[in-house]
Amino acid sequence: MIKFYSIFLIGFLIGTTTVFAQAKKVEILVAKDTLKLKYKEINPLAPAKAAFYSAILPGLGQAYNKKYWKIPLVYGGIGTGLYYYSVNNTKYNNYRNAYKRRLAGYSDDNFKYLDDSRLIAGQRFYQRNRDMSVLVTVGFYILNIVDANIDAHLMQFNVNDKLSFRPELYQNEINYKQNLGLTVNYHF
Repeated sequence: MIKFYSIFLIGFLIGTTTVFAQAKKVEILVAKDTLKLKYKEINPLAPAKAAFYSAILPGLGQAYNKKYWKIPLVYGGIGTGLYYYSVNNTKYNNYRNAYKRRLAGYSDDNFKYLDDSRLIAGQRFYQRNRDMSVLVTVGFYILNIVDANIDAHLMQFNVNDKLSFRPELYQNEINYKQNLGLTVNYHF
């Protein structure tokens, strides 16, 4: 029970210090024999603005966050989904039109070697792949928006070398077994 309270207390202290540490960013300006502290306010609307930009035009939120290398990935994912949608839709329509012509009594289609059940199976296959391509495209579009939002949040996160948090193995002095622990260091 004491372990639970001590772990809870450590977690609470770490959580509150990181919450209060994120309120403002501090820039230290050193001029001739003077030390000036300049506080830079964090813009809480920047993640929403980045997500909005990405929703309007995919990749624009990544450009707003100055992560230009992600823009080709966004367009590559969305473009791939749209390409496979087009290919599968064309093949689906070819199978469907051939089947409809067979029902009308014509036998001059490109699929003379397939019977009616194979034409129906081909239609279902390409329809399923077409629908999956739409889902992949929508997934990349949503991922683009989420990435811009999270990236804008993480740009405001203050990361410095004063705080370190790492796992550590240490030997128990009673029974000489290895124990796993967490080390939290904060340098002033």
